[in-house]
Amino acid sequence: MLRSDAATAPAGPEGLPEGLPTGLPALPRTERGWTWWVGTAITLAVLVAALTQLAQLDLAQVAAVVPSSPAFWIVFALSYFAGVLGDFVIFRRLWQIPAAGFFALLRKLIGNELVTGYVGDLYFYTWARQRTAMISAPFGAVKDVAILSAMAANAITMVLMLLAYPLLDQLRLGIDTTAFFGSVALMLVISSGVLLFRKKLFSLPAPDLWYVTGIQTARVIATLVLTGLCWHLALPAESVELWVLLSAMRMLLSRLPFLPNKDVVFAALAVFMIGQDAQVGALMAMMASLLLATHLGLGLLLVGGEAFGWRKK
Repeated sequence: MLRSDAATAPAGPEGLPEGLPTGLPALPRTERGWTWWVGTAITLAVLVAALTQLAQLDLAQVAAVVPSSPAFWIVFALSYFAGVLGDFVIFRRLWQIPAAGFFALLRKLIGNELVTGYVGDLYFYTWARQRTAMISAPFGAVKDVAILSAMAANAITMVLMLLAYPLLDQLRLGIDTTAFFGSVALMLVISSGVLLFRKKLFSLPAPDLWYVTGIQTARVIATLVLTGLCWHLALPAESVELWVLLSAMRMLLSRLPFLPNKDVVFAALAVFMIGQDAQVGALMAMMASLLLATHLGLGLLLVGGEAFGWRKK
């Protein structure tokens, strides 16, 4: 019986016969390396955080005040998944990720929200590392996308600062001028530093960087508009334009690093612009609870699905 050359060739460093093409994509890893353990630890941390916060959430109270309008739920879903969809479009271009990547990116969002910032990015990195047939060096792309996401948000925040400063000054909401300009200076320093050291910081080629920046900017703007529209559908007494403006102001206040009592300032701003302080307060509390409930529900479903996958293996 004749044997092929591949069968008789000496094995290379990867356990493959020498002489075979080296440009083939690596197979997915099946051993439980450090990426598997880190991903598992993050999944368990999300589970613990979800169960802890679920015990503190009054789901009946949330359900009692949530609008029943289908339009509200459609807009809320669009606003919630806007960031995940943007990331999926980005990594679909960079890595050609499959549909399963959408759920990995959803776990990234939930991990960042329920546990702590960027723990979800670490989870997504471990998810990509375990799929070497898809991409062999995922860290650079994950890092670049995270940096450009923050840069896009900072750029839009600085534009909002320029547009809103006269309004903040006239409303006399107790915003310290020193804190305001200190926040502007810090964002300018960070953005300038990123641009100055861009060749050392970024790994992706320039066309991909511009593409990611465009998608992240569109995501931020879409989230602002959809959030304002969601508020309008829940409390339609005021125009949607005013709610979108309030949504932009909330983003502005949330990203001022040196501003204390941000929630208090935003509440005062919302009451001033909209009036109906009791209804506005109830709306903001409802939206915060609904967002948390969505994180918890999807987080538990995803963890359950991953546990089912472990059991099958």
